[in-house]
Amino acid sequence: MRKTMTIERRVAARWLGIGVAAVLACGSAEAQPQHAKESGNMTAQHTTPVTDTLGAQQQAILPIAAFAAAGDMGKLDTALNQGLDASLTISDAREVLVQLYAYAGFPRSLNALTELMKVVDARKQRGIHDTPGREPSHAIPTGDALLAAGKANQTKLVGQPVAGPIFEFAPAIGEYLQSHLFGAIFERDNLDWQNRELATVGMLSAMPGVEAQLQSHMHMSMNTGLTARQMQQAVEVLQARVGADSGRRAHEALQRALAPAQH
Repeated sequence: MRKTMTIERRVAARWLGIGVAAVLACGSAEAQPQHAKESGNMTAQHTTPVTDTLGAQQQAILPIAAFAAAGDMGKLDTALNQGLDASLTISDAREVLVQLYAYAGFPRSLNALTELMKVVDARKQRGIHDTPGREPSHAIPTGDALLAAGKANQTKLVGQPVAGPIFEFAPAIGEYLQSHLFGAIFERDNLDWQNRELATVGMLSAMPGVEAQLQSHMHMSMNTGLTARQMQQAVEVLQARVGADSGRRAHEALQRALAPAQH
């Protein structure tokens, strides 16, 4: 555990000296993380207790997110059943699949949600009554308040304010990221930030061509309090339960995220 914490502090220290590279696409950012510092500033509702390993429910989120992003309904069916068997609530699974729209688009999000409905109905017919879960504990802001909340959430997750040429060239994309993803979605506290970031890693690992964003979300995952060891376990889960390509992308992204600490 001491070795893992040392690695994370070294990652944070090295990235603090790097200029901002705000490469945000599909709702991700590549900017210097300060996870050793910022994770302590997040409220309890946004994080779960740090341990050396991922829980069964956290592990279950990864293949659900990956297969949903890939549009593989057959394997998503299996992953959803395994997740519900591991005590994910219906709300947990639903939140992951709603969040999917920010990364893979509305069509795959809608298809995946339809698959979840089928799975829940089929389980009911077999006499399995899954825990419904809960709704957000507070009303989601709207208008300027939503944009402000999203900007604050994005800053916490990235480790500092995000800026860059892409947002000067296309200001609307920055506003959409802050209001829709980091605002409307991340303000929904019925799925905490650690699990939302694990879901994002799962989604991006299944999508070729978004390696920079996957690396960014490895950093952002650790900014929520997840450890380097837990992220390595996430890579292993993707390798074993999703496939070689997903596991390879996640492995390479994590290695790049941790590279500054290895010099």
